[in-house]
Amino acid sequence: MTARVRAATGTLDALLDERARASRACFSPQSGRVARLCHAMAERFARGGRLLSFGDTEVDRSDVAHVAVEFVHPVIVGKRALPALGMRVEDIGLFAEADDMVMAFGAGREMRAGVELAREAGCLTIAFMPVGAEWELDIPTQDPFVAQELTETLYHVLWELVHVFFEHRGLLEGRDRGSALDAGASSFLYPFLGERESDLDGVLADVARTVVAKSLEATELREQTLREGWPVLREVAAGMRARMSAGGRLLALGNGGSATDAMDAAADWRGPPPGRRWPSRAALDLTAEPAILTAIANDVGTPAIFTRQVIAHGRPQDTVLALSTSGGSENVLSALAQARKMGITSVALVGYDGGRIAAEGLADHVILTRSEHIPRIQEAQASALHALRELIEQSAP
Repeated sequence: MTARVRAATGTLDALLDERARASRACFSPQSGRVARLCHAMAERFARGGRLLSFGDTEVDRSDVAHVAVEFVHPVIVGKRALPALGMRVEDIGLFAEADDMVMAFGAGREMRAGVELAREAGCLTIAFMPVGAEWELDIPTQDPFVAQELTETLYHVLWELVHVFFEHRGLLEGRDRGSALDAGASSFLYPFLGERESDLDGVLADVARTVVAKSLEATELREQTLREGWPVLREVAAGMRARMSAGGRLLALGNGGSATDAMDAAADWRGPPPGRRWPSRAALDLTAEPAILTAIANDVGTPAIFTRQVIAHGRPQDTVLALSTSGGSENVLSALAQARKMGITSVALVGYDGGRIAAEGLADHVILTRSEHIPRIQEAQASALHALRELIEQSAP
């Protein structure tokens, strides 16, 4: 094994070790609290409450957007749409009502002020940093990339498991008991749950075990994605660094939760995380402009929403980054085809079996996350994006 290969393997092992360690320290000790928080949120949703979120930085605001899309547009068939809004912290005083939940991302003074306003309004408050929220979930790592990844897993788990208490209708205050739990096609979300309508403590214990199980699944999928994708990530990083040195830019795109991951990637490229003395890199988020997206969708059709922007902005020295859990979204496929037509290098992060992107070789580089569980795919893809950002700065000039 050459020194260069040993160094690369060491870097990969270090990335994986910190993620596994932090995940263990985060989820197992807090699983009971997370289960109780899911129940408390379900009770508020059942009373007509909404989830309001706000963030401090551009990266934090990508999480705000991600939370909103997950709760409002559930990817699991048969799960209810739950009201969630992302907003500016200064609007909390205008919108917050007593049954609402408020989730803060970041640790600045404005976050503390927003949480204080929400508590005064009677809201349940949630945060991932110490900002005075009623429910503060500890993120035990100093690495900002790992912290963001664990935060994403936490709010995904909250979204997934709050639905348990809608299935167990008798466990929500003020609701009548109904038939026993029948999760049907979504039963894989709740591997430990039995048919209980009155044993709240028992269900909470089962949900707590499910929280830990989901965190272990996320850790395993991160390892699979990074280990199998490591050679591709290193090759992509070296190429991107060379192209960016020649004036190239990142053009990121995706749908739904993948759109918020594109938003996060662009933010990470433009603004290095705290503690990293990296240069800023030019990056465009092709999901960011609703006027452009709606104009193209209305006048041409949704398959063209990214393609038209690749035509407008793309240059041969750029890199198109496509995020897709399925590997088959028509607007993503069209954008990749356009990138190839223009001689633009393309990178795709995909789930499932890679879909058409992998099967038909539609991207120049593919990083595959072998899962059919969308939240876990997105979490592993976040790790791959963060690893790619680090590798760009470690690549030889």
